[in-house]
Amino acid sequence: MSKMLEEIRQQPDALARTLRGAMREARKLRARFEQKRPRLVVLAARGTSDNAAQFGRYLIEIATGIPVSLAAPSVYTLYESSLDVRDSVTVAISQSGESTDTNIVLERARASGSFTIGITNEVDSSLAGLAEATFLVRAGREKSVAATKTYTGQLLILYLLAWALGARIAENDLQGIPDLAAQALTLEPEIGERAQRYRFMDHAVAIGRGLNYANAFEFALKLMETCYVVAERFSGADLMHGPIAMVERSFPVFVFAPAGVTWEGMRELTVKLDQLKAETLIITDRSNREAADMRHAIVLPTRLAAKRHRPDELYTPIPYIIPAQLFAACLADVKGLNPDQPRTISKITRTL
Repeated sequence: MSKMLEEIRQQPDALARTLRGAMREARKLRARFEQKRPRLVVLAARGTSDNAAQFGRYLIEIATGIPVSLAAPSVYTLYESSLDVRDSVTVAISQSGESTDTNIVLERARASGSFTIGITNEVDSSLAGLAEATFLVRAGREKSVAATKTYTGQLLILYLLAWALGARIAENDLQGIPDLAAQALTLEPEIGERAQRYRFMDHAVAIGRGLNYANAFEFALKLMETCYVVAERFSGADLMHGPIAMVERSFPVFVFAPAGVTWEGMRELTVKLDQLKAETLIITDRSNREAADMRHAIVLPTRLAAKRHRPDELYTPIPYIIPAQLFAACLADVKGLNPDQPRTISKITRTL
């Protein structure tokens, strides 16, 4: 069994530890931001952490109304530009805390008057030393190159950051996320069987919208780095603006399909994919009855229906990515590949 698969299974416990450990910092930041609300949040990250940042952008903008920018580190590192980031919060997200360019973004932002926050899995990292406030992802050491438990831990921290910024996120709802992750893990036998069908897959598309847009990026990344599949990722809307031309009979398409405001567009997309006779696999939950009844659907064994104060899909991203992680790990095994040590890449990547 791969370390990647072991670490996927560790996520309920890792999420529970992360939540317990991070609440104190979240409360301190909430008190700070109640006194002075930032006009802008800037998120800096690379790789899997950048996918988490993409989720953070949607979450914070939807839940707080504060504009969010995804930093382009080369603006600082290659072009040596100085940005006016006063009255903002700059957040660097890095599993190792040793990503050179994201650390430079944080350091320059702090010098320019931005309040800085680090999100990392390593308490003694350079990032933790640079940031004025630090959220620790308490996932334990991640041994597989393919990040899994640190990604979901970062998503959980971003919920806490949104809460600290004033989002109407209920602490009781967050307490339920580890259990949602545990329920998602029960799908492993079914996903292992489904992966057999994709043994010879060498290209694919992953689709998500809104809060699950980041998961499309993360799933595609996992397919690329662990299974050597050329995997594109799009929002459902962007796919219809041209790229759908590449979809033909038996073309693999993976769709994140929660209930809520994104479903109408996703429904129209799945109809189009059926007409094209694509090989479509949908990740959904029992709240979305229409999607759950589709022939090629992986259905989480729970209902993630909305409460009146929040969007339907608010808490779907963490449980929804777990079936995708399992699929990548199982497919790598089917293909005879080692997802823990993908060719040409390492656990810590330093770029400028």
